[in-house]
Parts: sequence; C-alpha cells; structure tokens
Amino acid sequence: MADNNTNPIAYMRETPLPQLDPPASEAGLGHWVRQNLFSSVLNTVLTLAAFVSLYFIFTSTVPWFVNGVWQSESIRGCREVLEGATGGCFAVLTERWNQLLFGFTYSDDQYWRPTLAFALLFVAIAPVLFVALPRKMLYFTLLYPLLAFYLIWGGSIYATISTGLGFVVGYLVYSRFVASSFALGLIGGVVAAFVTWWLGGFVVDAIAPATPFLEEIPSRKMGGFMLNMILGVVCVSLSLPLGIALALGRQSRLPIIRIICVVFIEFVRGVPLITLLFVANVILGYFLPPDTNFDLILRVIIMITMFSAAYIAEVIRGGLAALPTGQYEAGDSLGLDYAQSMRLIILPQALKISIPGIVNVAVGLFKDTTLVSVISMFDLVGMIRGPILASTEWNGVYWELFMAAAVLFFVVCYGISQYSQWLERKLATDHR
Repeated sequence: MADNNTNPIAYMRETPLPQLDPPASEAGLGHWVRQNLFSSVLNTVLTLAAFVSLYFIFTSTVPWFVNGVWQSESIRGCREVLEGATGGCFAVLTERWNQLLFGFTYSDDQYWRPTLAFALLFVAIAPVLFVALPRKMLYFTLLYPLLAFYLIWGGSIYATISTGLGFVVGYLVYSRFVASSFALGLIGGVVAAFVTWWLGGFVVDAIAPATPFLEEIPSRKMGGFMLNMILGVVCVSLSLPLGIALALGRQSRLPIIRIICVVFIEFVRGVPLITLLFVANVILGYFLPPDTNFDLILRVIIMITMFSAAYIAEVIRGGLAALPTGQYEAGDSLGLDYAQSMRLIILPQALKISIPGIVNVAVGLFKDTTLVSVISMFDLVGMIRGPILASTEWNGVYWELFMAAAVLFFVVCYGISQYSQWLERKLATDHR
C-alpha cells in the first residue's frame, strides 16, 4: 500500500540555476562581424567593396593631411616646400583665418568685439534651451540682442539705449491695454515703440559724441563666418514666432486672416530663396522713398525670415493637425479662452510633435545663408570665392578652404541636431 505522504517529485530546486554565458560562437566580436558584415554572399561582397574603397580613400587622404604645409605666404611657397610630394596647402587658413571668420570688417585690435558677442551668445541662449537653469538669466537673454548689436556694429551707445527704451515703452503700453483687448494692446505697443524710436533719433543725434567708444562698422563691410552666424541666429529666432502666428492664422475662423496667411505661405514657399534675396538687394529699393538708406543686412534678414517662417508655419500646422480633437475640447471644458487653450494645452503638444521638422528648417536655413554671396555679400563662401581665391597668392587653393567651411558649418548644424534629439528624449511622455 502506497504512503499518501510520499512526495511524487523526487527533487525540487529551491533556487534558480546561475545564468550561463552564451556559446563562444554566439558572442563577442567574431559573432558581430559574422552577423553584420558577412551574413550572406551579398553582404560579404558589399563589405569587401567597402573595405577596398576605404583603403583607397585612406591612402590618398592621409598623406595629404600629414604632409600639409601650415606656414607659407603663398601657394607657390607651399609647392616649394612639398617639392612634388602630395600635401595640402593649409597655410591659407593660418594666413587668412581672420578674413574667413570676420571678413574685412575689423582691424586686428578689434577682433575681441565679435568674439565676445559670440561667447555671450551661449550665455544668452542657455536659459532658453535648458529650463533647469535659473530663470533670472532670462533678463540677460532679453538684453543680449542690444549688447550684441553694439559690440558688432558699434557707434553711439545712446542709439542702442534708445532702441531698448522703445521696446520697454512698447511692452508697458501693451501690458496696460492687453487685459481689455489683445488687438488694442498690440497696436498700442507697436505705435508707442515706433514713436519712442522716432523721438529718440532726434535726441541721439543731439547728444551723440563725435568719436564713439566703439568704432561704427558699416553693414556693407560685414563678412566671413560671422555674417552667416548673424543671419542664422537672427532669422531662426524671428521666424519661429512668426511661423507659429502664421500657422494659427491659417486655421483661424476669420476669413480675412486665414486668406492673408494662406496667400503669404503659399507665395513664399513657391518662390526660391535666391529670388527673394535679389528682391531684397535690388527691387526693394524702388519701393522706398528717395534717399532712403535701408540697411542691406536688415533687408536680407527680413526676406530670409519670411522664407523660413512660411516653412515653419507648415511644420507647426502639421503638429496642430496631429492632435486629436479631444485636446481642443479639453480646453473648452476647462473654461479656457482661445489664447489660454493654445498657450497651455495645444501649442506645447504641437511644438513637441514638430521638433524634428523645425530643426530641419533651422539647419537648412543656416546653410542657405551662403546664398547671400550671389548678391555681393562676403559671407564665408563669398569670402573664399572672392577676395581669397582672386588673390595671386592663393589662386588655386580650393580643397583646403572649402573643407574648412564644411567643418564650420558641420559643427553648428550637428550641434543643433544633437540638441533637438536630446530635447525629444527629455520631452518624451509615451513609454515605449
């Protein structure tokens, strides 16, 4: 007779077995190489072709860099040093670095001005890009445009103070009337700012010293990579809020506002940027009063901002369309008006969705600033194609100059791309 208390299971392990290492053939570098490089006949052929191509590229470019000449006064001096060997003439970078970065704008003792403005740019945008920083830093962000303008252009400091005073007066008037009517506050603020600038012009002319502390630099002399940075930073900063306004205006229930926004967006997107630059350089002057001195850089900034704002508007409109109708109904159920609903519920989500598209437009805009060289503005590319290559000392040096330009643009564009990816990860709320 069987014992009822007898356990039918002969042995039961109370603790799990330790995890074993994978087989040697399924781990390590050898497994990765087999899986990714030689997993099939086609992959093997492509891998071998890639290795052969890399070998020829490596053997051709490494001597060009290793034997490069960094100290010479002309391309002929580089050729004498090389004596027929393969090598780059990088001496053009050491001899003309100031023109590549700053053009013919400043004398040797004035390079600190744009350098300081560029360094302070990172301090100004830091609280905008990283919300964890103290919010008091935003005061410096608001002051930075005036400070950078004074450092780069110079002239009378009273003109800069008058410009800042106009913004302050305009904001005070706007905040006074916006509670009763947004349109009244906006119009009143704009009018007050323009009146302050108009009256301030007379005061500045009366009290401006004959010799300013910082030498005034005409915009026509602006050049080098500094000009690309000025156009890129200013146009991206202005086109984003303008693009948001156009995207919201295109969805407005008011027919006049919607039609104006649609016509503006479709017209600007249907015209090449180079055409708008020619308009800014030549045609726009015919519509201005006689003897009107409308700064060329300001005209170019207006056109590039309009161009990029139209594309950003379409990107943001896609983000708005991607939101479910329940988000709009949520604002109505909470008793929020249109402005509050957009600011607190709709726009934050739409902008998060639109981050890749906005960054794509920003990167493309920064690279498109090189198009100003076709209207005789000596940006980085214009400086290379014009004064440097036209000189007898460096006529024939191409790869070194354009490679340096590519590196500068890559650093900026790659930095923008990496920040956007970090921001997407930070704002990710869907757990996948």
